[in-house]
Amino acid sequence: MRSRKFIFCLCVVAGYTVALGGEKDEQICRQKFSLAVSKSLSAKPIGEVIVAVGRSFEGTPYVAHTLEKEGEEQLVINLQGLDCVTFVENSLTLSRCIKMDSTTFAAYTRELQRIRYRGGIIDGYPSRLHYFSDWIYDNQEKGIVRDISRELGGEVYPKKIEFMTQHADAYPRLSDEGVVQQIKSTESVMATRTLYFVPKDRVREVQDKIRDGDIIGITTAVEGLDISHTGLAVRSDGVVKFLHAPLSKGVVQISEESLADYLGKIRKHTGIIIARPLEPDISY
Repeated sequence: MRSRKFIFCLCVVAGYTVALGGEKDEQICRQKFSLAVSKSLSAKPIGEVIVAVGRSFEGTPYVAHTLEKEGEEQLVINLQGLDCVTFVENSLTLSRCIKMDSTTFAAYTRELQRIRYRGGIIDGYPSRLHYFSDWIYDNQEKGIVRDISRELGGEVYPKKIEFMTQHADAYPRLSDEGVVQQIKSTESVMATRTLYFVPKDRVREVQDKIRDGDIIGITTAVEGLDISHTGLAVRSDGVVKFLHAPLSKGVVQISEESLADYLGKIRKHTGIIIARPLEPDISY
């Protein structure tokens, strides 16, 4: 009988380095695609698909640092435990595969890599989109999402983003000075962009413009950091709530309160950046 342990199978094809997950991850992936068939999700708008897929993860354990593996940078697949970013990434990836009728594990891994890495190419640790505002920017460039923060009345977010290089000792992979310099170069490029956010005291007034499945990045007062938490907007009885993988409660869940009230509970939360998923180009 084959081992049920998590196994990485590493292959390199045309610049892609892929670490395939274990049998359990492939099984979960198939289950999500079966759910899509049972609910005819492929015919629904991408936002509704993302909410359905995201909700299917409710109760999945929160697991931190799942992407931080030793050795060569590779695509880490873990559908058994999620942090706030991998929850968003996997919900978006699976939903795009469903919409494109590309419902195989191989298609899922390709799309996940495209979303997680700059330009969709793995080229060492710095090629991963570590800062979530950079993740939004790169995925907007790829036609996967659109940052709608400004059009919702967002204000300029005047933040110098340098948390990783200022806290290099907190990141094992930044023990290499060459890697630190590459991350610093990314931070310098990010500094040339103008970011917009909706301050948390204004979220309630714009909530009618937020749609199911919009990706929410919560901005923070932490010095040098752009976004400290991520999740998905979910409407319930006309109220926008927050579907996310929080450390505090340990599993993927929907907030009991509105998104606006959730933000108000935590002092360091300053507002939100909103990225709207776009319908996939089926020719891709």
